[in-house]
Amino acid sequence: MTSTAPAPVPSSAESVAAKPALRRLYVIRCVFALAWAALLLLSGSELTTGVKLLLALYPAFDVAAAVVDARSARAAGPLKGLYVNMAVSVLAVIGVAVASASGVADVLRVWGAWAIVSGLVQLLVGLARRSMGGQWAMILSGGISVLAGAGFIRSATQDAPTLTALAGYATLGGVFFLVSAVRLSRSVPREP
Repeated sequence: MTSTAPAPVPSSAESVAAKPALRRLYVIRCVFALAWAALLLLSGSELTTGVKLLLALYPAFDVAAAVVDARSARAAGPLKGLYVNMAVSVLAVIGVAVASASGVADVLRVWGAWAIVSGLVQLLVGLARRSMGGQWAMILSGGISVLAGAGFIRSATQDAPTLTALAGYATLGGVFFLVSAVRLSRSVPREP
C-alpha cells in the first residue's frame, strides 16, 4: 500500500449529515447479506448456473454499496478506501466468475483473497470513521474478514470443499452491519 497524505478530518456537522445515509446503507447491507446467505444455503454447494450468479452477486452488491457510501460520505469520509474497495470487489466479481468454471476450491481461493483485502480496507475505513461513532463493529468485522479469508483459502485444500462457510461469513457480516446501524442511530444527536 502506498503512503498518502492524511485525509482532512470531517467537521462534526459533516459527520452528522452522513450518519443517516450510512445507517440506511448498513441496514440494507444487513438485509441483503442475510437473504443472500439463506439463498446460498438453500442452493447447496453444486456450482449450478444459479449458484454461480449468486456468488458473483455478493461482491457486485459490495461495489454498489461502496458507490452509495462514497456518494453519501463525500464530505465526511475516507473516499480512497472506498475506491479501493470498489476496485477489489470488481476484481472479485470477475475472479469468482472465472473460478466458478473450475470448481468450488478455486471459488474459495478467490473469495478468500477478496475477503482478506476487502476486510483490511473495511478495517481501515472503520478506523478513519471512528469519530462518527458506531464503527467498532465495522473494525471488528474487517479483522474477522481477514481471518475468514485465510480460512477459505485453507479450506480450498480439503478433499471436498463446500460453499457453506460463505453463508456463515455473509450472515456474520450482516449482523455486524446491523450492529453498526444501531450504534450510528444512537450516536446521532436528536433535534430539540
